[in-house]
Amino acid sequence: GTNMNTQWWKSSVVYQIYPRSFKDSNGDGIGDLRGITQKLDYLKELGIDVVWLSPVYQSPNDDNGYDISDYQAIMAEFGTMADWDDLIAAMHERGIKLVMDLVVNHTSDEHAWFIESRSSKDNPKRDWYIWRKGKNGHEPNNWLSHFSGSAWQYDQASDEYYLHLFSKKQPDLNWENPDVRHAVFAMMRWWLDKGVDGFRMDVINMISKVDGLPDVASTSDSRYEYGGIHFINGPRLLEYLGEMHDQVLAGHDLLTVGETPNVSPEYTIQLTNPDHGALSMVFQFEHMDLDSDGVKWNVKPWSLLELKRIMTRWQTGLAGRGWNSIYLTNHDQPRAVSRFGDDQAYRVESATLLATFTHMLQGTPYIYQGEEIGMTNVQFDAIDEYRDIETLNMYREMVDERGADPQKIMASLHAKSRDNARTPMQWDASANAGFTTGTPWITVNPNYPEINVAQALADPNSIFYYYQKLIQFRKQHRVVVDGVYELLLPDDPEIYAFTRTLNNECWLVILNFSRTTRLFESPISLDHAELIISNYAVDSGERLQSFKLRPFEARVYRI
Repeated sequence: GTNMNTQWWKSSVVYQIYPRSFKDSNGDGIGDLRGITQKLDYLKELGIDVVWLSPVYQSPNDDNGYDISDYQAIMAEFGTMADWDDLIAAMHERGIKLVMDLVVNHTSDEHAWFIESRSSKDNPKRDWYIWRKGKNGHEPNNWLSHFSGSAWQYDQASDEYYLHLFSKKQPDLNWENPDVRHAVFAMMRWWLDKGVDGFRMDVINMISKVDGLPDVASTSDSRYEYGGIHFINGPRLLEYLGEMHDQVLAGHDLLTVGETPNVSPEYTIQLTNPDHGALSMVFQFEHMDLDSDGVKWNVKPWSLLELKRIMTRWQTGLAGRGWNSIYLTNHDQPRAVSRFGDDQAYRVESATLLATFTHMLQGTPYIYQGEEIGMTNVQFDAIDEYRDIETLNMYREMVDERGADPQKIMASLHAKSRDNARTPMQWDASANAGFTTGTPWITVNPNYPEINVAQALADPNSIFYYYQKLIQFRKQHRVVVDGVYELLLPDDPEIYAFTRTLNNECWLVILNFSRTTRLFESPISLDHAELIISNYAVDSGERLQSFKLRPFEARVYRI
């Protein structure tokens, strides 16, 4: 199974690299593999022991590398396979493992498989993708693409449509076809033979579609409706993943994490069970939906009470039966400090509070590049500064087609665009933040002279060194890895407090998520409490049952 004896991934910290934006080594404005190799000592100093690399495969870049045209070649602008070999060797030398992004719900329309599939209805690979005849002069069903518009693209040559849950350049593979599964499994084995230590599996719970691909019951006058009910956690998902486990993963000691929107803790236990579950853990998304009304772009204030309910349900639901991935941001989400903290007056305090939160929960923490120095959302003034297909399609649909107020839409983008996480990594205060000597593919966040790695490394009180300490605790104290989570003060709307307990060791985590000073009254005795870490100076003589917490103050006590 997923080898429950060693489970090195439980005590690991994963760092996600978005290669296009991490470090450019050759001045073309695009991050690359050699750039990553140059920065491995930086990651080692932080204490990282696993890197998840967003896709570096050959791709036309309609969706920044998540549209793959060759799974066994490297995108030219990122370098060569030799550069990749150098990178993994340099990582392994430093005790850092490499998790590759596995994108197998769809390929690019420029992949050789799809070119054949599209070439004629009689082609042996026709059935490798999902082709259907139109219905009454319309698409085969009313499903909406994740990137706006229909999830079907008409192909004139064969007078049929193909399914694409994402961009029209990302046709969905037909997992019902055993030849597709075997081709994917062979590709995965090829990468395992090259030494990779695991896979992050892109939208893996969308690979099984409901038989007959039925329409979604319409909830509005929209022509297209979100069809997730018919392709998320579909009827054969567990079967396909079981087959992947038996044919590829079994016998390897890997970290496998599934990107799985709309899963429950109960279903996650099925995906991650030690006997035949293909996954060590999953990314759930409930806490990513806290600040919208169900439509990502309709932003509303989020509630700490709701965050506590969600995280507690996952912490207790998987305890002893599964494993959590802990994250507040990634390449698809806004910057955590801008979303859940305060990226202005209390940037350092709220960034370190959020770090305390994610590293003290039970689960494997994921740090997204730049999070460890408190990088923030960017507020581009003009739509043409944005690069992300989801962002551009949404703006075009809302402003050009529906006549929405451009300023309102820009405000939504400032809060939620995926490009918030994709501006270049801020290395130093030199031009373009030290990311490139050329013109960056996307504009650098203008706050880079104040917020950068060089500044963080020079300041002993920086966010970076606070992360470094939290990562060390995970290596030194089993309670951080295995301790049981228990929520305290469940009804407090501003303070999130919980304990982690292992045998007779108990740690108390106290987090003030507000911009105001709050009195904390401990429901448990602090008589012999020892301060482990705090993001403000604390008077060491202070041994009180109740004390004032400053804005975004975080403290951890051993009690």
